[in-house]
Amino acid sequence: MRYLVLTDIHANLEALDACLGDAASHGYDAALVLGDLVGYGPDPNDVVARVQKLAPVAMIRGNHDKVACGLEQPEGFNAVARRAALWTYEMLTPANRDWLAMLSKGPLVVDDVVEICHGSPFDEDAYVFDELDAVRALKTSQRALCLFGHTHYPVTFALTDGRVETIGGPHTLDGPVHVLEGSKYLLNPGAVGQPRDGDSRAAYAIVDTIERRVDLFRLDYPFEKTQAKVIKAGLPEVLAQRLAVGR
Repeated sequence: MRYLVLTDIHANLEALDACLGDAASHGYDAALVLGDLVGYGPDPNDVVARVQKLAPVAMIRGNHDKVACGLEQPEGFNAVARRAALWTYEMLTPANRDWLAMLSKGPLVVDDVVEICHGSPFDEDAYVFDELDAVRALKTSQRALCLFGHTHYPVTFALTDGRVETIGGPHTLDGPVHVLEGSKYLLNPGAVGQPRDGDSRAAYAIVDTIERRVDLFRLDYPFEKTQAKVIKAGLPEVLAQRLAVGR
């Protein structure tokens, strides 16, 4: 099975369309979506429509999805995130708010090789930034490959013989990640719609469970168009600025 992996789209339609177009050229059997479809970006309803059309075989909610649909209050959000979440709530159609509210809570086992979560396998809202954070997540995960998002930062952690190591990081696309027998992996492909690793390009991955490999992709997209939409919508200007620098 070949899975298209998307996470942290954040209502960025241009970035999502770039990823979908590129992924089609590589070929995949089904899609996995790891949460935060909306929040920050200017096109929440169009992004929801695109994802619905994909009919992912597994999909979970993110923290911004929960706030944007009214399941939770934005109490832990900073001022910019809170303002964007409240704007998103107002812009979403009632049907799309209801649909987001029905998204599953992670983690979610996909098959014999893959599981997905938004933050971590032990807490959907926890952040995994380094090896110390990854230890508990890897020991909690149920499959050889656990895919996560939330940090907007592409990275892979591997657990082998009780030791955790970091594979890759920003600007490292030197080849696929191979899922070796006897090891466990925690992999974040990076954000589709709001990268934060200093690279403005949209990120996605394709997982091949037969070959036990993950290919990571970064794509240029017309972020200037998204920036103009952010400003026109009256969203905080910083949300437009950060798209150009990947921060």
